[in-house]
Amino acid sequence: MSKKSVISSLFSFLTYKKTKNIEPFYIPETKEETKKAQKVREAESRTRGIKKPVPVSEINKEKDKGNETDSRNVMNRKVSRNIDENIDLIKTVFNSDKNKDIIIREFKIGGKLRAFISFIDGMADRTTINDFILKPLLENREYSEKDCNLDKILLEVIETNQSTMVSDCDEMIYELLVGNTCLYVDGCDYCLSNETKGFEKRSVSTPQTEGVVRGAQEGFTENLRTNVTLIRRIIKNKDLTTEFLKIGARNHNQCAVMYINGLINPVIVEEIKRRINGLDTDFIAGNGVLEQFIEENPRSIIPTIMSTERPDRAASHLIEGKAVIIAEGTPFALVAPVTLATMFHTPEDTNLRWQYGMLLRFIRILSIFIATFIPGLYVALTNFHREMLPTDILIAIAKARENVPFPTIIEVLLMEASFELIREAGIRIPGIIGNTIGIIGALILGQAAVQANLVSPVLIIIVAITGLGNFAIPDFNMAFAARISRVFFIILGAFLGFYGISLGIVATAVMLACTKSFGIPMLTPFAPKLSSSSDVVLRLPVWKQQFRPDNTNPLDVRRQPFISRKWTQEPPASDKLNSNKGDYGNKQGKGSGEDDENDSQE
Repeated sequence: MSKKSVISSLFSFLTYKKTKNIEPFYIPETKEETKKAQKVREAESRTRGIKKPVPVSEINKEKDKGNETDSRNVMNRKVSRNIDENIDLIKTVFNSDKNKDIIIREFKIGGKLRAFISFIDGMADRTTINDFILKPLLENREYSEKDCNLDKILLEVIETNQSTMVSDCDEMIYELLVGNTCLYVDGCDYCLSNETKGFEKRSVSTPQTEGVVRGAQEGFTENLRTNVTLIRRIIKNKDLTTEFLKIGARNHNQCAVMYINGLINPVIVEEIKRRINGLDTDFIAGNGVLEQFIEENPRSIIPTIMSTERPDRAASHLIEGKAVIIAEGTPFALVAPVTLATMFHTPEDTNLRWQYGMLLRFIRILSIFIATFIPGLYVALTNFHREMLPTDILIAIAKARENVPFPTIIEVLLMEASFELIREAGIRIPGIIGNTIGIIGALILGQAAVQANLVSPVLIIIVAITGLGNFAIPDFNMAFAARISRVFFIILGAFLGFYGISLGIVATAVMLACTKSFGIPMLTPFAPKLSSSSDVVLRLPVWKQQFRPDNTNPLDVRRQPFISRKWTQEPPASDKLNSNKGDYGNKQGKGSGEDDENDSQE
C-alpha cells in the first residue's frame, strides 16, 4: 500500500461524513387492504360522525373473512366433468406457477380418452406411478368415449393396492397432500385416488429415553403407519381398532386413536374423539402439541397424559383397557387415561421376576421423594431445626459452611441453577461429547466452587443425590414436575422450615386429588378407594394379577382365571412317563405269558 493511500484512508476515517437517509423496511399494503381499510373508516365516520383510526386487527379480520370466503368457494366445489377445469383448479389451488412440486401429467387412455394424473413430487413414489398407473393406462385397449370408464379402470386396469373414488375438492386436495396420486378422466365428475406414498422415513431404532436391560429394543418412528404396525405386531387381535382423525387446519396432519373394542369403556373413546375433533388451530406438529390441546387441567404441573416411545408399553396399556393416541411426526405415543402410580411403571417391571421388579419400583418411588424434598429439607434443617441433627453432623456442616459468604437458600439455588445449566448444555451439545462435557463440567464446577468457598462440600453431595433421584424417575414429564416442585419446597423450607414443607405437601396432595385424566382421578385407587389390580405399587407375581385396573371401568375386568398356571394342578411329566412305562411292561409281560402257554399246549 502506498503512502498516499494510507493518508487518504486515515483522512476519510477522521473526517465527518453526512449520513445517508436510509428508509426503514416495511411491508406495504396491497390495494385490497387499502380499500377495505377505507370502507371501515367510512363506516366509522357514518356511525359516529368522526374519523377514527382503524385497528390493524379489524383490517386483518376483514381480510381473513375475504380469504375464507374465497377458499370456501374452492373447497366446497365438486370435481368437474370438464378435464380442463380440473387442471385449472389444481394449478390455482397449489399455485403451480411458483410451486414446482405439483406435477400434472396429461395423456390419453388407449389413445382416445383424455386424462391426467396429479401428484406432489417427493411425496409420491415415481416407480409405482410409472409401472402400475401410467403403463397399464397407456396400453392399447378398447375404451368408450361416451361413458365414464373409471369404474372399469379401477376394476381392470389400475394395479395399485388401494384406490378410492373422490368427488369433493377438499378431499381430493388432502389426498394429494398425503402423497397419493389422483387420476382424472374427461367426462367423470369424480377422480380416482391411488395409494402411492413414497417419501423417505426413518427406520425403526432403539428407544432413546426409555431404555431397558431386558425387553424389546424397538421404538416408535415419525411415521404414523409404521407406529400403528408396531403395535399390531404385538397385539394380534381382531378387536384392535384404529381410527384416523385429521388435526391442524393448515398442515392437515393426521393422528390415530387405537383401542381394543369390547374391552375399553366406550365413553373414554368418545371423549378422546370429542376433544380431538373439537380443535380449531392451524398447526399441530405432533403429539406434544396435541397433548397440550386435549389435556384436562393445563395449569397442573403433573402430567395427566403419559407419553411413551415404546410399542410394548403402549400395547400393555391397551390390554388394560386404555386408549393410545399416535400423531404423525413424532416418535411418541400418548396413553390416556392414566394415574399417578402408572407414571412409575416401566416395561422392565414385567420382564423381570416379581421380586426384582418390586425392588426397582420402590427405588423409583424413593427417587421422586429425594428429587423433590431433599434440598428443601436440608435448608429447613440448617436454618430452623438444627436440634434434630446429631451433634457431629451439625458440627461438620457448620465447619464446612464457615467460610461460605451466602445464606443457605442462595447457596442451594445457585448450585441447582448450575446443575440445570450443565444438564441442558449436555443435551444440546451434539454427539457423545455432550455427556462427557456434562460430567467433567460438573466435577470441575463443583470442585472450583468448594475451593473458592462459594458453596459447602455437603451441598455438593445434596445436589448430586437430588440429580440422581431426578434421573431415576422413568417418566420424562414427571421428572420435570419434580424439578419445578423442588424449587418451591426450597423456598418454603427457607422461610417456614418443616411447617412450610408440610403446607407444601398438603397443597400438593389437594392438587393431585383435584386433578383428573379424562375423568379418572390421578390418585386412584387410593383416593377414591377402588378395587385395583395387583400391579399398582406392590407388584405381585404375574399369575396372581387376575383383574385389570377398575378405575377405567373396562368392559372385561378379568384378565385371567384364578388359576392361570394350570400345569400346577396336573401331575408332573415323570409320573405320566412312569405310568406309560408300567403299562408297556404289563403288556409285554402279558404277551410273553400267553406265548409260553401256547407252547406248552402244543
